[in-house]
Amino acid sequence: MNTTFKTSLAALVFSTSSVLAMAAAQAKDITVWCWDPNFNVAIMKEAGAIYSKTHPDINIKVVDFAKADVEAKLQTTLASGVTTSLPDIVLIEDYGAQKYIQSFPGAFASMNDVVDYSKFAPYKVKLATVDGKTYSMPFDSGVTGLYYRKDYLEAAGYKPEDMQNLTWDKYIEIGKKVSEKTGKKMMGLDPNDAGLIRIMMQSAGGWYFNDKGELNITGNEALKAALKTEGKLLASGITKPASGWANWVSTFTSGDVATVITGVWITGTIKATKDQENKWGVAPIPKLDVKGATDASNLGGSSWYVIASSPEKKEAIDFLNSVYAKNVDFYQKILVDQGAVGSLMEARKGAAYETADKFFGGEKIWQKFADWLSKVPSVNYGTFTNEVDSAVAAQLPAVGKGGDVDAALKAIEAQAKSSMQ
Repeated sequence: MNTTFKTSLAALVFSTSSVLAMAAAQAKDITVWCWDPNFNVAIMKEAGAIYSKTHPDINIKVVDFAKADVEAKLQTTLASGVTTSLPDIVLIEDYGAQKYIQSFPGAFASMNDVVDYSKFAPYKVKLATVDGKTYSMPFDSGVTGLYYRKDYLEAAGYKPEDMQNLTWDKYIEIGKKVSEKTGKKMMGLDPNDAGLIRIMMQSAGGWYFNDKGELNITGNEALKAALKTEGKLLASGITKPASGWANWVSTFTSGDVATVITGVWITGTIKATKDQENKWGVAPIPKLDVKGATDASNLGGSSWYVIASSPEKKEAIDFLNSVYAKNVDFYQKILVDQGAVGSLMEARKGAAYETADKFFGGEKIWQKFADWLSKVPSVNYGTFTNEVDSAVAAQLPAVGKGGDVDAALKAIEAQAKSSMQ
């Protein structure tokens, strides 16, 4: 190598390094508010690291708050009208999306001109759409499944194929047999929590509100069927009472119950009990006995929102679009590292989703959840889901004791109307 070429090459390397160093020194901060250091925070930091490789002039600054603190700060600041203290990007739970979007019109940036929303699970897009404009970057899914103990089911005379295409009545029938043969209950259930009602209701395409966002209680067939079904479950003797999150989790980590019906985000908790490896399987949830009911539903999930008044709005949208709407490899990594099932449909084609899971006896459980994700019915979560949820929860103990479901629906509607004023 001649001296002139070596000198030119060294100058080029120095020049490039200097440019990158200057870009890093003058980097713009994009601030993100979210919660859960082991999930949302870790995932957003990974997204930031990916983006910064090609955008050294952008620094993604992730601020970890408790979920309640994020909601309180966002609500208070938006209500004040002075938004300079807000971040550029904020995480919002899907159940609260419509409430924020409709209560504070213009507060969040529509991304329709940049994001190809046809690539995402339809139900995730709809929940953040108002008047044809979509305001979120869809993120993680709460797609549901029926986790079951293969050893308990086998002891009761059932095989994995018997857990497919279940109705709730069949599920109860199996639960009674399991209880009889093994002494184990079929599921842990908090009689004061409406989570299972939400799962059942959405699986049939229903919610507390109709497509127009209007309260829909007493004439809601999906809600009525869900309440009746939970009443049957509680009356059947196949449930183990649980009070609060920790107590509910212990019903299955301790081995006291044969199944868990909830969102995919519970997978990591189930797998953490190492002595239960190869004892679990996964199947679709049971169907409600109403017209149009499916075996796919959702519980939980959140999405990212860009504050419209952010000075870095354009850069924030580009960041989200570049990683969350296009980077399939990113979704493989967060699936492996955090157990996060994203709602970008093309991510299902990645290697991680095709991986056989040793804990589940070699089942390709991630592919199953990804397939069910595309079938989750779209519903309108409305602006008062949490308030109506409280009204439903208040009626569950009575329903579980054989109380009249129509009377419960009337009571739910009355309390909901009062809390929505």
